[in-house]
Amino acid sequence: MHDIRVVRADPAGFDAAMARRGLAPVAPTLLILDEACRRAQALREGALAKRNALSKEIGQALKQNDFALVDHLKKHVEEVSEHARNEDPDQYLRAIRQNLESLPNILDPEVPEGRDESANIVLHQHGEPPRLDFTPKQHFELGEALGLMDFAAAAKLAGSRFTVLKGALARLERALGQWMLTLHTEQHGYTEVSPPLLVNEATIYGVGQLPKFAEDLFRTTDGRWLIPTAEAPLTNLAAGEILAEAGLPQRYTALTPCFRSEAGSAGRDTRGMLRQHQFQKVELVSITRPSDSDAEHERMTRCAERVLTELGLVWRRVFLCAGDTGFSAARTYDLEVWLPGQGAWREISSCSNCRDFQARRMNARYRPAEGKGTSFVHTLNGSGVAVGRALIAVLETHQQADGSILVPEVLRPWMGGAERIAR
Repeated sequence: MHDIRVVRADPAGFDAAMARRGLAPVAPTLLILDEACRRAQALREGALAKRNALSKEIGQALKQNDFALVDHLKKHVEEVSEHARNEDPDQYLRAIRQNLESLPNILDPEVPEGRDESANIVLHQHGEPPRLDFTPKQHFELGEALGLMDFAAAAKLAGSRFTVLKGALARLERALGQWMLTLHTEQHGYTEVSPPLLVNEATIYGVGQLPKFAEDLFRTTDGRWLIPTAEAPLTNLAAGEILAEAGLPQRYTALTPCFRSEAGSAGRDTRGMLRQHQFQKVELVSITRPSDSDAEHERMTRCAERVLTELGLVWRRVFLCAGDTGFSAARTYDLEVWLPGQGAWREISSCSNCRDFQARRMNARYRPAEGKGTSFVHTLNGSGVAVGRALIAVLETHQQADGSILVPEVLRPWMGGAERIAR
Protein backbone atom coordinates (compact mmCIF):
# COMPACT_ATOMS: atom_id res chain seq x y z
CA MET A 1 0.00 0.00 0.00
CA HIS A 2 1.36 3.40 -0.97
CA ASP A 3 1.17 6.77 0.78
CA ILE A 4 -0.52 9.51 -1.25
CA ARG A 5 2.06 11.92 0.20
CA VAL A 6 4.77 10.04 -1.72
CA VAL A 7 2.84 10.54 -4.96
CA ARG A 8 2.22 14.20 -4.12
CA ALA A 9 5.91 14.83 -3.38
CA ASP A 10 7.26 13.26 -6.59
CA PRO A 11 4.58 12.28 -9.10
CA ALA A 12 7.07 11.77 -11.95
CA GLY A 13 9.22 9.52 -9.77
CA PHE A 14 6.20 7.49 -8.69
CA ASP A 15 5.07 6.97 -12.27
CA ALA A 16 8.61 5.98 -13.25
CA ALA A 17 8.53 3.34 -10.49
CA MET A 18 5.21 1.98 -11.76
CA ALA A 19 6.52 2.03 -15.34
CA ARG A 20 9.15 -0.52 -14.29
CA ARG A 21 6.19 -2.78 -13.55
CA GLY A 22 4.76 -2.13 -17.01
CA LEU A 23 2.00 0.19 -15.76
CA ALA A 24 0.75 3.38 -17.38
CA PRO A 25 1.04 6.72 -15.48
CA VAL A 26 -1.27 6.87 -12.47
CA ALA A 27 -0.06 9.98 -10.65
CA PRO A 28 -2.22 12.48 -12.65
CA THR A 29 -5.43 10.68 -11.66
CA LEU A 30 -4.32 10.36 -8.06
CA LEU A 31 -3.37 14.03 -7.83
CA ILE A 32 -6.75 15.14 -9.23
CA LEU A 33 -8.51 13.03 -6.60
CA ASP A 34 -6.14 14.27 -3.91
CA GLU A 35 -6.78 17.93 -4.80
CA ALA A 36 -10.55 17.37 -4.84
CA CYS A 37 -10.31 15.61 -1.47
CA ARG A 38 -8.32 18.41 0.15
CA ARG A 39 -10.65 21.05 -1.30
CA ALA A 40 -13.70 19.20 0.04
CA GLN A 41 -12.01 18.83 3.44
CA ALA A 42 -11.27 22.55 3.56
CA LEU A 43 -14.83 23.50 2.61
CA ARG A 44 -16.31 21.08 5.15
CA GLU A 45 -14.01 22.34 7.90
CA GLY A 46 -14.91 25.93 6.98
CA ALA A 47 -18.61 25.12 7.11
CA LEU A 48 -18.26 23.39 10.46
CA ALA A 49 -16.32 26.32 11.87
CA LYS A 50 -19.06 28.69 10.64
CA ARG A 51 -21.72 26.50 12.22
CA ASN A 52 -19.87 26.56 15.56
CA ALA A 53 -19.61 30.34 15.38
CA LEU A 54 -23.34 30.65 14.64
CA SER A 55 -24.14 28.37 17.57
CA LYS A 56 -22.29 30.73 19.86
CA GLU A 57 -24.25 33.67 18.42
CA ILE A 58 -27.48 31.77 19.09
CA GLY A 59 -26.41 31.39 22.71
CA GLN A 60 -25.80 35.12 23.02
CA ALA A 61 -29.16 35.92 21.38
CA LEU A 62 -30.97 33.61 23.82
CA LYS A 63 -29.36 35.41 26.73
CA GLN A 64 -30.73 38.66 25.32
CA ASN A 65 -34.17 37.14 24.64
CA ASP A 66 -33.83 38.13 20.98
CA PHE A 67 -35.90 35.24 19.62
CA ALA A 68 -36.24 36.71 16.15
CA LEU A 69 -32.47 36.68 15.82
CA VAL A 70 -32.39 33.13 17.21
CA ASP A 71 -34.79 31.95 14.51
CA HIS A 72 -32.76 33.72 11.83
CA LEU A 73 -29.50 32.19 13.07
CA LYS A 74 -31.00 28.72 13.29
CA LYS A 75 -32.03 28.88 9.63
CA HIS A 76 -28.51 29.95 8.80
CA VAL A 77 -27.13 27.02 10.81
CA GLU A 78 -29.34 24.62 8.84
CA GLU A 79 -28.03 26.05 5.56
CA VAL A 80 -24.41 25.79 6.70
CA SER A 81 -24.96 22.24 8.04
CA GLU A 82 -26.45 21.18 4.70
CA HIS A 83 -23.45 22.66 2.93
CA ALA A 84 -21.10 20.72 5.23
CA ARG A 85 -22.98 17.49 4.52
CA ASN A 86 -22.71 18.06 0.77
CA GLU A 87 -18.93 18.39 0.96
CA ASP A 88 -17.87 14.72 1.14
CA PRO A 89 -14.08 14.24 1.21
CA ASP A 90 -14.66 10.58 2.13
CA GLN A 91 -15.74 9.74 -1.41
CA TYR A 92 -12.40 10.98 -2.68
CA LEU A 93 -10.50 9.19 0.09
CA ARG A 94 -12.20 5.94 -0.93
CA ALA A 95 -11.31 6.50 -4.58
CA ILE A 96 -7.69 7.27 -3.69
CA ARG A 97 -7.48 4.14 -1.56
CA GLN A 98 -9.01 1.97 -4.29
CA ASN A 99 -6.46 3.26 -6.76
CA LEU A 100 -3.50 2.88 -4.41
CA GLU A 101 -4.38 -0.60 -3.20
CA SER A 102 -4.39 -1.90 -6.78
CA LEU A 103 -0.79 -0.78 -7.38
CA PRO A 104 2.20 -3.08 -6.75
CA ASN A 105 5.13 -2.34 -4.49
CA ILE A 106 7.94 -0.07 -5.66
CA LEU A 107 10.89 -2.17 -6.77
CA ASP A 108 14.35 -1.76 -5.29
CA PRO A 109 16.73 0.05 -7.65
CA GLU A 110 18.90 -3.07 -7.96
CA VAL A 111 16.08 -5.21 -9.37
CA PRO A 112 17.01 -6.13 -12.96
CA GLU A 113 14.98 -4.61 -15.76
CA GLY A 114 12.93 -7.02 -17.84
CA ARG A 115 9.40 -8.00 -18.78
CA ASP A 116 9.42 -11.70 -17.91
CA GLU A 117 11.44 -14.57 -16.45
CA SER A 118 13.83 -14.54 -19.42
CA ALA A 119 15.43 -11.42 -17.89
CA ASN A 120 16.02 -12.99 -14.45
CA ILE A 121 19.66 -13.18 -13.37
CA VAL A 122 21.31 -16.32 -11.96
CA LEU A 123 23.42 -15.18 -8.99
CA HIS A 124 25.05 -18.49 -8.11
CA GLN A 125 24.62 -22.24 -8.50
CA HIS A 126 25.20 -25.14 -6.15
CA GLY A 127 26.25 -28.35 -7.91
CA GLU A 128 25.99 -29.44 -11.52
CA PRO A 129 23.17 -31.37 -13.20
CA PRO A 130 24.19 -35.06 -13.00
CA ARG A 131 25.09 -37.13 -16.03
CA LEU A 132 23.15 -40.35 -15.57
CA ASP A 133 23.90 -43.60 -17.38
CA PHE A 134 20.18 -44.20 -17.84
CA THR A 135 17.26 -42.12 -19.07
CA PRO A 136 15.80 -40.38 -16.01
CA LYS A 137 12.07 -40.44 -15.44
CA GLN A 138 9.79 -37.69 -14.28
CA HIS A 139 8.39 -37.82 -10.77
CA PHE A 140 4.92 -38.96 -11.80
CA GLU A 141 6.38 -41.82 -13.83
CA LEU A 142 8.45 -42.89 -10.84
CA GLY A 143 5.58 -42.54 -8.37
CA GLU A 144 3.10 -44.43 -10.52
CA ALA A 145 5.60 -47.20 -11.23
CA LEU A 146 6.13 -47.58 -7.49
CA GLY A 147 2.37 -47.85 -7.04
CA LEU A 148 2.52 -45.02 -4.50
CA MET A 149 1.27 -41.99 -6.48
CA ASP A 150 -2.33 -42.18 -7.72
CA PHE A 151 -3.72 -39.39 -9.88
CA ALA A 152 -6.76 -41.34 -11.03
CA ALA A 153 -7.93 -41.83 -7.44
CA ALA A 154 -7.38 -38.14 -6.72
CA ALA A 155 -9.41 -37.15 -9.79
CA LYS A 156 -12.24 -39.41 -8.62
CA LEU A 157 -12.18 -37.81 -5.18
CA ALA A 158 -11.62 -34.15 -6.06
CA GLY A 159 -10.96 -33.55 -9.76
CA SER A 160 -7.81 -32.43 -11.55
CA ARG A 161 -4.70 -31.00 -9.89
CA PHE A 162 -4.84 -33.26 -6.86
CA THR A 163 -2.70 -36.25 -5.90
CA VAL A 164 -3.10 -39.26 -3.64
CA LEU A 165 0.18 -40.41 -2.10
CA LYS A 166 0.40 -43.79 -0.44
CA GLY A 167 2.77 -45.80 1.72
CA ALA A 168 6.40 -44.73 1.61
CA LEU A 169 5.74 -41.65 -0.54
CA ALA A 170 3.11 -40.38 1.89
CA ARG A 171 5.63 -40.93 4.66
CA LEU A 172 8.37 -39.21 2.63
CA GLU A 173 6.15 -36.15 2.20
CA ARG A 174 5.51 -36.10 5.94
CA ALA A 175 9.22 -36.60 6.65
CA LEU A 176 10.19 -33.67 4.45
CA GLY A 177 7.80 -31.28 6.17
CA GLN A 178 8.69 -32.37 9.70
CA TRP A 179 12.43 -32.30 9.01
CA MET A 180 12.27 -28.79 7.50
CA LEU A 181 10.17 -27.49 10.37
CA THR A 182 12.60 -28.94 12.91
CA LEU A 183 15.60 -27.50 11.05
CA HIS A 184 14.13 -24.00 10.98
CA THR A 185 13.01 -24.00 14.60
CA GLU A 186 16.01 -25.70 16.21
CA GLN A 187 18.85 -24.35 14.09
CA HIS A 188 17.57 -21.22 12.33
CA GLY A 189 15.77 -19.53 15.22
CA TYR A 190 12.21 -19.47 13.88
CA THR A 191 9.23 -19.83 16.20
CA GLU A 192 6.82 -22.56 15.14
CA VAL A 193 3.21 -21.47 14.69
CA SER A 194 0.10 -23.50 13.96
CA PRO A 195 -2.15 -20.87 12.31
CA PRO A 196 -5.74 -21.00 11.06
CA LEU A 197 -6.15 -22.31 7.53
CA LEU A 198 -9.30 -20.20 7.09
CA VAL A 199 -8.81 -16.47 7.57
CA ASN A 200 -10.87 -13.31 7.24
CA GLU A 201 -10.74 -10.79 4.43
CA ALA A 202 -8.58 -8.32 6.36
CA THR A 203 -5.87 -10.95 6.76
CA ILE A 204 -5.76 -11.75 3.04
CA TYR A 205 -5.91 -8.03 2.20
CA GLY A 206 -3.02 -7.28 4.56
CA VAL A 207 -0.49 -9.29 2.55
CA GLY A 208 -1.68 -7.91 -0.79
CA GLN A 209 -3.73 -10.87 -2.08
CA LEU A 210 -6.91 -8.79 -2.16
CA PRO A 211 -8.51 -7.22 -4.01
CA LYS A 212 -6.34 -7.87 -7.06
CA PHE A 213 -5.88 -11.65 -6.83
CA ALA A 214 -9.26 -12.85 -5.58
CA GLU A 215 -9.68 -15.26 -8.51
CA ASP A 216 -6.53 -17.10 -7.45
CA LEU A 217 -8.02 -17.96 -4.05
CA PHE A 218 -10.72 -20.21 -2.63
CA ARG A 219 -13.49 -18.57 -0.61
CA THR A 220 -16.00 -20.20 1.70
CA THR A 221 -19.71 -19.43 1.70
CA ASP A 222 -19.38 -17.50 4.97
CA GLY A 223 -16.77 -15.09 3.58
CA ARG A 224 -13.59 -16.69 4.87
CA TRP A 225 -10.61 -17.49 2.65
CA LEU A 226 -8.48 -20.64 2.48
CA ILE A 227 -4.88 -19.58 2.86
CA PRO A 228 -2.79 -19.68 -0.34
CA THR A 229 0.28 -19.79 1.92
CA ALA A 230 0.95 -19.42 5.64
CA GLU A 231 2.45 -16.02 4.83
CA ALA A 232 -1.03 -14.54 5.29
CA PRO A 233 -1.69 -15.53 8.92
CA LEU A 234 1.97 -15.39 10.02
CA THR A 235 2.59 -11.86 8.71
CA ASN A 236 -0.73 -10.63 10.12
CA LEU A 237 0.33 -11.58 13.63
CA ALA A 238 1.77 -8.04 13.60
CA ALA A 239 -1.37 -6.42 12.16
CA GLY A 240 -2.56 -3.43 14.18
CA GLU A 241 0.27 -3.87 16.68
CA ILE A 242 2.93 -1.47 17.93
CA LEU A 243 5.92 -3.70 18.61
CA ALA A 244 8.86 -2.93 20.88
CA GLU A 245 12.10 -2.44 18.99
CA ALA A 246 13.86 -4.77 21.43
CA GLY A 247 11.52 -7.59 20.34
CA LEU A 248 12.55 -7.39 16.67
CA PRO A 249 13.13 -9.28 14.54
CA GLN A 250 10.24 -11.68 14.94
CA ARG A 251 10.70 -14.90 12.96
CA TYR A 252 7.88 -17.38 12.40
CA THR A 253 7.56 -20.67 10.56
CA ALA A 254 4.64 -22.98 9.87
CA LEU A 255 3.96 -26.20 8.01
CA THR A 256 0.49 -25.94 6.52
CA PRO A 257 -1.63 -27.04 3.61
CA CYS A 258 -1.95 -24.29 0.99
CA PHE A 259 -4.88 -23.82 -1.38
CA ARG A 260 -4.74 -22.12 -4.78
CA SER A 261 -7.21 -22.04 -7.63
CA GLU A 262 -4.41 -21.81 -10.25
CA ALA A 263 -6.82 -19.65 -12.27
CA GLY A 264 -4.10 -18.37 -14.55
CA SER A 265 -2.35 -21.68 -15.22
CA ALA A 266 -4.76 -23.46 -17.56
CA GLY A 267 -2.81 -25.94 -19.65
CA ARG A 268 0.42 -25.54 -17.63
CA ASP A 269 1.96 -28.44 -15.71
CA THR A 270 -1.17 -30.53 -15.99
CA ARG A 271 0.68 -33.79 -15.31
CA GLY A 272 2.14 -34.61 -11.96
CA MET A 273 2.42 -32.62 -8.75
CA LEU A 274 4.09 -29.40 -9.85
CA ARG A 275 0.97 -27.21 -9.83
CA GLN A 276 -1.72 -28.35 -7.42
CA HIS A 277 -4.85 -26.89 -5.86
CA GLN A 278 -3.68 -28.24 -2.49
CA PHE A 279 -0.11 -28.73 -1.31
CA GLN A 280 2.07 -28.62 1.79
CA LYS A 281 4.61 -25.86 2.38
CA VAL A 282 6.93 -24.72 5.13
CA GLU A 283 6.69 -20.93 5.27
CA LEU A 284 9.21 -18.48 6.74
CA VAL A 285 8.16 -14.97 7.83
CA SER A 286 10.25 -12.22 9.39
CA ILE A 287 9.16 -8.88 10.86
CA THR A 288 12.07 -6.47 11.23
CA ARG A 289 13.27 -2.94 11.61
CA PRO A 290 13.77 -1.23 8.23
CA SER A 291 17.52 -1.07 8.77
CA ASP A 292 17.70 -4.85 9.22
CA SER A 293 15.55 -6.10 6.35
CA ASP A 294 18.32 -6.44 3.75
CA ALA A 295 20.39 -8.64 6.04
CA GLU A 296 17.27 -10.58 7.02
CA HIS A 297 16.47 -11.23 3.36
CA GLU A 298 19.90 -12.74 2.83
CA ARG A 299 19.60 -14.78 6.03
CA MET A 300 16.16 -16.14 5.12
CA THR A 301 17.32 -17.13 1.64
CA ARG A 302 20.32 -18.98 3.08
CA CYS A 303 18.00 -20.87 5.43
CA ALA A 304 16.01 -22.10 2.43
CA GLU A 305 19.20 -22.90 0.50
CA ARG A 306 20.42 -25.09 3.33
CA VAL A 307 17.32 -27.25 2.98
CA LEU A 308 18.15 -27.94 -0.66
CA THR A 309 21.83 -28.59 0.03
CA GLU A 310 21.14 -31.10 2.79
CA LEU A 311 18.69 -32.94 0.55
CA GLY A 312 21.50 -33.40 -1.96
CA LEU A 313 19.80 -31.33 -4.66
CA VAL A 314 21.32 -29.21 -7.42
CA TRP A 315 20.01 -25.66 -7.09
CA ARG A 316 20.63 -22.06 -8.03
CA ARG A 317 19.66 -18.61 -6.73
CA VAL A 318 17.92 -16.29 -9.20
CA PHE A 319 17.32 -12.54 -8.85
CA LEU A 320 13.88 -11.86 -10.31
CA CYS A 321 13.54 -9.03 -12.83
CA ALA A 322 10.98 -6.23 -12.64
CA GLY A 323 8.38 -8.04 -14.74
CA ASP A 324 8.63 -11.27 -12.75
CA THR A 325 8.63 -9.84 -9.20
CA GLY A 326 5.44 -10.39 -7.23
CA PHE A 327 2.87 -7.71 -6.39
CA SER A 328 3.89 -7.13 -2.74
CA ALA A 329 7.65 -7.62 -3.12
CA ALA A 330 10.31 -4.95 -3.51
CA ARG A 331 12.85 -7.64 -4.44
CA THR A 332 12.75 -11.43 -4.68
CA TYR A 333 15.24 -14.26 -4.88
CA ASP A 334 13.92 -17.49 -6.36
CA LEU A 335 15.59 -20.79 -5.63
CA GLU A 336 15.38 -23.17 -8.56
CA VAL A 337 16.14 -26.86 -8.40
CA TRP A 338 17.33 -29.05 -11.25
CA LEU A 339 14.87 -31.83 -12.12
CA PRO A 340 16.67 -34.57 -14.11
CA GLY A 341 13.41 -36.13 -15.30
CA GLN A 342 12.26 -32.85 -16.82
CA GLY A 343 15.75 -31.77 -17.77
CA ALA A 344 14.86 -28.29 -16.50
CA TRP A 345 15.21 -25.84 -13.64
CA ARG A 346 12.03 -25.31 -11.63
CA GLU A 347 11.26 -22.85 -8.85
CA ILE A 348 11.05 -24.43 -5.40
CA SER A 349 11.25 -21.35 -3.15
CA SER A 350 10.75 -17.59 -3.35
CA CYS A 351 12.17 -15.28 -0.68
CA SER A 352 10.92 -11.69 -0.79
CA ASN A 353 11.54 -8.44 1.01
CA CYS A 354 8.30 -6.45 1.00
CA ARG A 355 9.75 -3.43 2.82
CA ASP A 356 6.86 -1.54 4.51
CA PHE A 357 4.32 -2.29 1.75
CA GLN A 358 2.39 -4.94 3.71
CA ALA A 359 2.93 -3.17 7.03
CA ARG A 360 1.06 -0.13 5.72
CA ARG A 361 -1.87 -2.30 4.66
CA MET A 362 -1.87 -4.00 8.09
CA ASN A 363 -0.91 -0.93 10.14
CA ALA A 364 1.97 -2.88 11.69
CA ARG A 365 4.42 -0.61 13.47
CA TYR A 366 7.19 -0.56 16.05
CA ARG A 367 8.30 1.99 18.62
CA PRO A 368 12.01 2.85 18.37
CA ALA A 369 13.88 2.65 21.64
CA GLU A 370 15.18 6.17 21.04
CA GLY A 371 13.14 9.00 19.62
CA LYS A 372 9.45 9.69 19.47
CA GLY A 373 6.54 8.19 17.58
CA THR A 374 6.32 4.93 15.69
CA SER A 375 7.50 3.59 12.34
CA PHE A 376 6.25 0.86 10.04
CA VAL A 377 8.04 -2.48 10.27
CA HIS A 378 9.42 -4.32 7.26
CA THR A 379 8.02 -7.76 6.42
CA LEU A 380 9.70 -10.63 4.60
CA ASN A 381 8.46 -14.03 3.54
CA GLY A 382 9.88 -17.12 1.90
CA SER A 383 9.30 -20.79 1.26
CA GLY A 384 11.41 -22.96 3.45
CA VAL A 385 10.51 -24.87 1.20
CA ALA A 386 7.48 -26.14 -0.78
CA VAL A 387 7.11 -29.74 0.39
CA GLY A 388 5.50 -31.11 -2.78
CA ARG A 389 8.19 -29.68 -5.00
CA ALA A 390 10.88 -30.91 -2.63
CA LEU A 391 9.33 -34.39 -2.93
CA ILE A 392 9.45 -34.08 -6.73
CA ALA A 393 13.10 -33.00 -6.60
CA VAL A 394 14.08 -35.83 -4.28
CA LEU A 395 12.37 -38.41 -6.48
CA GLU A 396 13.94 -37.20 -9.70
CA THR A 397 17.39 -36.43 -8.26
CA HIS A 398 17.83 -39.64 -6.26
CA GLN A 399 16.18 -42.07 -8.67
CA GLN A 400 18.06 -45.22 -9.57
CA ALA A 401 18.16 -47.17 -12.83
CA ASP A 402 15.77 -49.78 -11.40
CA GLY A 403 13.17 -47.10 -10.52
CA SER A 404 13.87 -47.11 -6.80
CA ILE A 405 14.60 -43.92 -4.84
CA LEU A 406 17.49 -43.37 -2.46
CA VAL A 407 16.28 -41.59 0.68
CA PRO A 408 18.48 -38.56 1.54
CA GLU A 409 20.45 -39.24 4.70
CA VAL A 410 18.87 -36.38 6.67
CA LEU A 411 15.41 -37.87 6.13
CA ARG A 412 16.21 -41.44 7.13
CA PRO A 413 15.51 -40.92 10.86
CA TRP A 414 12.04 -39.67 9.82
CA MET A 415 11.59 -42.70 7.56
CA GLY A 416 12.18 -45.35 10.20
CA GLY A 417 15.76 -45.77 9.00
CA ALA A 418 14.75 -46.69 5.43
CA GLU A 419 17.50 -45.99 2.91
CA ARG A 420 15.57 -46.78 -0.25
CA ILE A 421 12.01 -46.71 -1.56
CA ALA A 422 11.30 -49.54 -3.97
CA ARG A 423 8.23 -51.29 -5.29
